[in-house]
Amino acid sequence: MIDFVKGSLTYKGDSTITVETAAGIGYEINVAANSPFFLKNTGESVMVYTVLMVKEDDMSLYGFSDRGSLSVFRKLISVSGIGAKAAMAIFSVMPAEEIKRAIVFEDSAAFTKASGIGKKTAQRIVLELKDHYGSADIANSSSSAVKANAYGRVSISEEAINALMELGYTRNEAADAVASVSGENLTIEDYIRAALRNF
Repeated sequence: MIDFVKGSLTYKGDSTITVETAAGIGYEINVAANSPFFLKNTGESVMVYTVLMVKEDDMSLYGFSDRGSLSVFRKLISVSGIGAKAAMAIFSVMPAEEIKRAIVFEDSAAFTKASGIGKKTAQRIVLELKDHYGSADIANSSSSAVKANAYGRVSISEEAINALMELGYTRNEAADAVASVSGENLTIEDYIRAALRNF
């Protein structure tokens, strides 16, 4: 089992990244569309927590920036009918803390925002996982979200990237432009205006 991959970010695709390790091996890793790795510049050092999914005709790595997200991913793929791609589609529309919150509050509609997740599948996710999370998990998630906003402003950055994509830019173009924006306490509008100047 490959627990994590640490190395240099050498490539960013639409839904994958490639990380080259010190041994000179490049690992292609599937990540969520709103993954914070897309905010990194190529050449930067990254640590990706991974799970290896094996099928008869395929072996694929799925990666996350923290173990908490990886744990939620494992829970999702334990649900009947939810494979790795479906779970990653869910992560592409909401981060781990929102996934847990939706489960705790039985908000199955939140999962239908993900591509390929219908109403019945969403209800199954809540039904099968609601006993795995409680109020303590929500409290911990809220704390993590505050930390992310305080230090990385990840959610605002992701919103800016999505807004730029709606304007016609590719994810890589939008992510690179947003990553080059500097400043404190920026709003999403500030990010977008500054990012547009970088094109």
